[in-house]
Amino acid sequence: MDAASTADPRSRFRTLPAGIRLEDTVESHDPLPPADPTMGRDPDQDFLLRNAG
Repeated sequence: MDAASTADPRSRFRTLPAGIRLEDTVESHDPLPPADPTMGRDPDQDFLLRNAG
């Protein structure tokens, strides 16, 4: 840090940072497959077991 930025903390907000290239904002790897919504359970079997009695 230089002396001007320590004297006035607002001085670092007076200029914008360098822009970001579009290539840097795009996801470059494949996403993971979605998680199993039933987590390996059978909702029909759970319903049957809960209401069988």
